[in-house]
Amino acid sequence: MAVVYYSDKQGAGQNDRFPDALTVTQLNEFMKRMIDASPRLSGLYVRGEISNFKNHYATGHWYFTLKDEGSQIAAVMFRSAAAKMKFVPEDGMRVTARGRVSAYVRGGSYQLYADGMEPDGVGALYIAFEQLKRRLEAEGLFDPARKKPLPKIPTRIGIITSPTGAAVRDMINVTGRRFPYAKLTLWPSLVQGEDAPPQLCEGLRYFNETKSANVIIIGRGGGSMEDLWAFNDERVVRAVAASSIPVISAVGHETDFTLCDFAADQRAPTPSAAAELSVPDGETLKRQIAHIVTREADVLRAMIRSDRQKLNALGSRRVLTDPHYFIDERRMTLDLLTDRLARAGENRIESRKAALAACAGKLSALDPLSVLSRGYSAVYREDGRLVRSVDDVKPGDKVSFRTVGGEALCSVEEVKENQGR
Repeated sequence: MAVVYYSDKQGAGQNDRFPDALTVTQLNEFMKRMIDASPRLSGLYVRGEISNFKNHYATGHWYFTLKDEGSQIAAVMFRSAAAKMKFVPEDGMRVTARGRVSAYVRGGSYQLYADGMEPDGVGALYIAFEQLKRRLEAEGLFDPARKKPLPKIPTRIGIITSPTGAAVRDMINVTGRRFPYAKLTLWPSLVQGEDAPPQLCEGLRYFNETKSANVIIIGRGGGSMEDLWAFNDERVVRAVAASSIPVISAVGHETDFTLCDFAADQRAPTPSAAAELSVPDGETLKRQIAHIVTREADVLRAMIRSDRQKLNALGSRRVLTDPHYFIDERRMTLDLLTDRLARAGENRIESRKAALAACAGKLSALDPLSVLSRGYSAVYREDGRLVRSVDDVKPGDKVSFRTVGGEALCSVEEVKENQGR
């Protein structure tokens, strides 16, 4: 059962019956001093598996737990140390952490304060390489669809490498031998160390802004993974991927791979191979051009022969050798057409005459005056209207009789109607 003793001196932090009692803070501070004073607990290495890893993005500190089959210990790596790490730990990763053990007074616990870390089995650089590769690949920086083709015949080659290394001499020699017509521009840069990535990025920026190159070669000779690490730097990889000018990555030897190789438009196994990829072989190009010229000349000669034959065939035609023949032939054709037109006109006139006679006969048959020739007369009133019945006249009206040979003027004396009406 817990017993709590109250002191008469409130707030003094002491108890009259136990003058030597420690506060919790005093106890934890004492334990911290004891642990910190032990040389065995500083500069030690602890091997275990990482769990509960947390990257505190606001502060940059790493918090995690190291455990093995029988126990576990809390651990922390502050930002100053974490920023120097080549890789980011992950849960389940087995590592060896370097640091010191100290107590956390406020929490009443002790933990490992790590200032370095190495993965067990696989190197830190390799893990960093794989982690960055997965992240950039997920962003699409290595997608083959975004890679640009190399120019067929570049006239300006930009080279980003060390001016003192063997790589630049190899590229200059190969380019000069294969295609001496190309202009080489060297951007001198460090190719290893912490200062190399900014210089490599600056070279890429220069060629893209000035447009002074048709193709860019970036690379160096072989070396260890540490030596080539500048070409795995995220800044350099992104600059290579963002270049509007095609980039050939030529880092190391055939078995060396860097992230620049994946981001570049073309990967060359060596700097010399990069130079061969960047320019065509001049002698081969000359032979190809000569072959094209010969083939085009043969085609032109064949066209000329064909056109000459056509011209000779046209020139031998009678229309050109004897123009009168052409005129006489056309004159006979004209006479034939004239006769044909005249006959067609006569036939048309006769046809129209016959049709006109038929119409005249029909009109004559319908002409009321033609009845007069058969002994009939037509009676008209003074107003010129035809008298059709006795109702149209009355005694005293003046009428005229039209008959064969003329007409007679009469006066109506009496009008009689038919009795049988």
